[in-house]
Amino acid sequence: MGSAPTAGDLPSAARRHLSRGAAELVYNPYHTTTWRIAWPDGPVLYLKAAHTGAYPSLSAERDRLLWLASRGAPVPEVADAGADECVEWLVTVALPGLPATDPAHLGRPERTVPVLAEGLRAFHEIDPTGCPFDHTVPAMLAHVTARVAAGRVDAAGFNEEHRHLTASAALARLRATAPGDGDLVVCHGDYCFPNMTIADGRVVGYLDVGEAGLADRWRDLAVATWSTTWNIGPGHEDLFLRAYGVEWDHERTAFYRLLYELES
Repeated sequence: MGSAPTAGDLPSAARRHLSRGAAELVYNPYHTTTWRIAWPDGPVLYLKAAHTGAYPSLSAERDRLLWLASRGAPVPEVADAGADECVEWLVTVALPGLPATDPAHLGRPERTVPVLAEGLRAFHEIDPTGCPFDHTVPAMLAHVTARVAAGRVDAAGFNEEHRHLTASAALARLRATAPGDGDLVVCHGDYCFPNMTIADGRVVGYLDVGEAGLADRWRDLAVATWSTTWNIGPGHEDLFLRAYGVEWDHERTAFYRLLYELES
């Protein structure tokens, strides 16, 4: 989709939020731009913008935020959302706590890793009844097949362990190794350190839920353990799984880590 939107790309209905407080650009490494907006007499807000057609869409994130909130999950409150033919936007209220990537948490992995594992376990306890977001293996294989066919997967961005694969080869491996859907739960979809906030020794908020949906719990476990290595360094994946309460499933871990490379 090209570079992320700038403030000048925003429709007036979205841009007005930037003028209502002190706005700070905080994130734009991929296709999404995020501003933090501190009001003088109101809550801190976050404005996210992406080009229309990007995946996951901000409308998908809005829908998941509303559904998760209806299930009592501590996710950001939706304050505004909209789209035109070029840009879509989403405004949410800031969550309490500090992100798991804060030095206060990264510097104490023996405490932070179990906290995040317990936070994932709590997310997986959300009642899945009526969950409208299908991220089961058949649905995700169809999704990544379409992405590869459309040329939307850049294998140059794969993690080191998959960098020897082309997009087509990665897809072929996924098809050959696809497991059956195991224990289906409501999965976060991108359970990495930047996407959780922590306070008082527990996860108090979940961010970036645009790919949340019904899936095998290993969809999250595979990426969450991977994230401990990315953010802290090697040697903490076993601790995460012990704190969550499961033994390794190496086949599902390999499958869902490769799926993660292709799905967005």
